[in-house]
Amino acid sequence: MSDYYNAFEMSPVPTPGPDAAAPEPFRGIYGMPAFVTIPTSDLAASVDFWTRGLGFFELFSIPGRLVHLRRWAFQDVLLLAAQSVPQQAPAMSFSFACVLSQVDSLVEACRAVRPNSIDGPRDTPWNTRDVEVITPENARIVFTAAKPYDPASQEARNLAAIGITPPDLGRGDNEEHA
Repeated sequence: MSDYYNAFEMSPVPTPGPDAAAPEPFRGIYGMPAFVTIPTSDLAASVDFWTRGLGFFELFSIPGRLVHLRRWAFQDVLLLAAQSVPQQAPAMSFSFACVLSQVDSLVEACRAVRPNSIDGPRDTPWNTRDVEVITPENARIVFTAAKPYDPASQEARNLAAIGITPPDLGRGDNEEHA
């Protein structure tokens, strides 16, 4: 018996597929289960890149001190005014989900704002297409889009080898686990 179960109904991320549509930007106020705080020495330039390049919107701000950005539900970023930022991006990254149909436009938008900010897209052995972005603050951000599951693919074999199999299509709710 596995302790893992299908709980996709909790997530704003749509089921992967050729016509998967991104959810609308989420403007509600909630207790944030996780968020990233990024220091910036140029709040206006950072907000410009995150909104025009990465598709976030400004939820609220404290002028000159902090800007709270968001995309989908649970994709929150706090840009915090700072005297300086690291000279180079760290090895650590922070990832945000997107859908496949957003990958090309995200790459184009980031290149339009900061031409050398993008690495990728590249396909991964765990069935995603990822784009790595270095932001003006030298944060390493990855946008990751799940690809449709193909049971005959090498990616499916990779996942099965570590015990990850497709969810039982007959189960979709979380009642027995709640």
